[in-house]
Amino acid sequence: MKKKLSIAGLVLILIFSLAGCGSESTGNEYNQEELEQYANAIILNFSSMSDKEFDEYLSMPDYNLDYTLMMTGLPVSGEDLRTMIEAWRSGQADCGEFQEIGDFTMETGNTGAVLTAPITAERPGEIQFSFSESGQMESITVNAHYTTGEILTKAGLNTVLGMGTVFVVLIFISFIISLFEKIPALEAKFRKQEAAPAPAPVKEPEPVPEPRTDDGELIAVIAAAIAAAEGTTTDGFVVRSIKRRKSNKWSSSAR
Repeated sequence: MKKKLSIAGLVLILIFSLAGCGSESTGNEYNQEELEQYANAIILNFSSMSDKEFDEYLSMPDYNLDYTLMMTGLPVSGEDLRTMIEAWRSGQADCGEFQEIGDFTMETGNTGAVLTAPITAERPGEIQFSFSESGQMESITVNAHYTTGEILTKAGLNTVLGMGTVFVVLIFISFIISLFEKIPALEAKFRKQEAAPAPAPVKEPEPVPEPRTDDGELIAVIAAAIAAAEGTTTDGFVVRSIKRRKSNKWSSSAR
């Protein structure tokens, strides 16, 4: 309901304000009175709209918004109106609640005309309306007026913030550079660990060879035993070889 009243207000303002104005801006000739009426219509409606109504305009489909603006007679596109709403809300956040507006001054150029007027609010400022060569409203700008102390304070804060950011980045870079000195030591450490030889495998103890009996001594002992059994000497025979028999009768008999 409020949005309908707002649109109806725009229509009525334009009808009464343009009733006595028959000239239109063509080329580079601008009708300041007509442009001021468009600007006042925007200010009157924006200053009485709530955030919910602003959001409704911002969320409205392009076709519906363009049709609504065409019905009001405002020379502004839906896309430009959305930009103007955001600029108004940003200026309202800086200046506070709008109270009244002063007289407009107009500056013209090759690209269009600009209307500027002082505004009275919680913080004084000024508002600018930009129009194209064809008289189409393109944008608004709200600038808050700050005292010299506020400007210096803001500039000081920006300087401290900027310098602080720079010093933090420089300290971080210095820390990174200091780590470069430790990279060769870490690299050498990793290489040393990779090159360390694997532990040698435990060798199994080699089997101890059984003591081998001297064949010469064995032959001499056997020859002496045979000679004693025969009642002769060892000169009468020669033992050439000794072979182990597969069966051992002595061990069998011993069992």
